Amino acid sequence: MTDKNQNSPHSLEDQNEIKKKEKVPQSSEKGPLSFLSGAITSFFFAWLSFLLSRKVVFYFVLHSPHYTSQFAQSIASAMKTLAIGMCFLATFTFAFIGIGLCIVFIRSFFPDKPLEDD
Repeated sequence: MTDKNQNSPHSLEDQNEIKKKEKVPQSSEKGPLSFLSGAITSFFFAWLSFLLSRKVVFYFVLHSPHYTSQFAQSIASAMKTLAIGMCFLATFTFAFIGIGLCIVFIRSFFPDKPLEDD
């Protein structure tokens, strides 16, 4: 029994190492198709965000809040600015991500230059 107890911790460690190696995913590099699909998706979301931004601006132009209290008018103006700003922020964020992915897509066709040691 003592031999089994002494061998079992080592075999459990070996089994754990084998399981860890099996669970580690193989490093797969992203290809040009992945960059292209990401760029198209990002531009699609930028377009949707732009349409939403336009509708939000038109809504607030047609339905501008008018309050008698200066404090309420200030809060309404701040909320309107925040809503419009967040919509356009989403638009430009998706657009810049799409531009970056397009650049990476084009760059993926050129091989990397090997680094020279001095």
